[in-house]
Amino acid sequence: MSSKIWYVAENGNTIGPMTLEQLRKGLESGRYTPATLVFKQGMDGWKAAGEVPELEGITPTTGGPGVPPPPRGPRADEIDYEILGDEMQYVVIELDPGESAVSEAGAMMYMEDGIQMETIFGDGSSSGGGLMGKLLSAGKRVITGESLFMTLFGNQGAGKSHVAFAAPYPGKIIPMDLAKLGGTLICQKDAFLCAAKGVSVGIAFQKKIGVALFGGEGFIMEKLEGDGMAFANAGGTIVEKELGPGETLRVDTGCIVALMPTVTYDIQFVGGIKSALFGGEGFFFATLTGPGHVWLQSLPFSRLAGRIWQAAPQGGGKDKGEGSILGQLGGIGGIFDGS
Repeated sequence: MSSKIWYVAENGNTIGPMTLEQLRKGLESGRYTPATLVFKQGMDGWKAAGEVPELEGITPTTGGPGVPPPPRGPRADEIDYEILGDEMQYVVIELDPGESAVSEAGAMMYMEDGIQMETIFGDGSSSGGGLMGKLLSAGKRVITGESLFMTLFGNQGAGKSHVAFAAPYPGKIIPMDLAKLGGTLICQKDAFLCAAKGVSVGIAFQKKIGVALFGGEGFIMEKLEGDGMAFANAGGTIVEKELGPGETLRVDTGCIVALMPTVTYDIQFVGGIKSALFGGEGFFFATLTGPGHVWLQSLPFSRLAGRIWQAAPQGGGKDKGEGSILGQLGGIGGIFDGS
């Protein structure tokens, strides 16, 4: 049996397979860090290298004595949170003095004394980048179909304070700690709800032409980057799947909420003209290939909206009369309700 069983997640790509010795040398040379995500057969998911017994205690040997570690990028604000509710959930974020959270416009439910609201370009992660950095951040959001602006909620008081954000439709809110997920997550463009200030909300182009043309959720998805907490909203019930290397899952394109960048996303034709025309599931579905974690939703908002529109009179639906005898008499009931 080959000893090359280890994989590394690096810049959205899966590196490997490699031997344990190769991985250890990568850590010793400084190419990988204890926070780098690694995987091998038998593990229940990706883990930081520093948390794996075979890799514990390895430190870089380059740079000489007294050389400090390389500087890290800006850290996101560390926030505490609580998710409340059942089918219509909201998240309450606790902010210490000086901490901030960002959200899509219109997501705020309430805020306590001490919280100041400010409209900003982009996601607020490019502070110090000047006007050009802010414009680029905002421009990325326009490409995904979102607004140029986001809302920043900062605690300007002397003590802890809270701000709450509500999901826009029935379902669940998913908390995602980007520091534990490798620093990057790919989401469908309507999934992002809010995040700690410092999390970058950018774009992720799907490279394959099939995804671009028939992906259902679009050629462009959102990319969340950073080391803070981010929150996504999804419709219905949430299903999480951990895919091993080469493991494939086929799903309806609208049911994808988020996936790790190590997961390959492609579009596949249903096959068979009869299935495509009369199967009721559409012509295409998504093929997700591991390794990596994926989040799925049982009720995409587009599907819910489509059913509501079909049932509405302006969408061609008819008033069923809620089963009453008036509703069964050719629309007589409409006389009494103003229709």
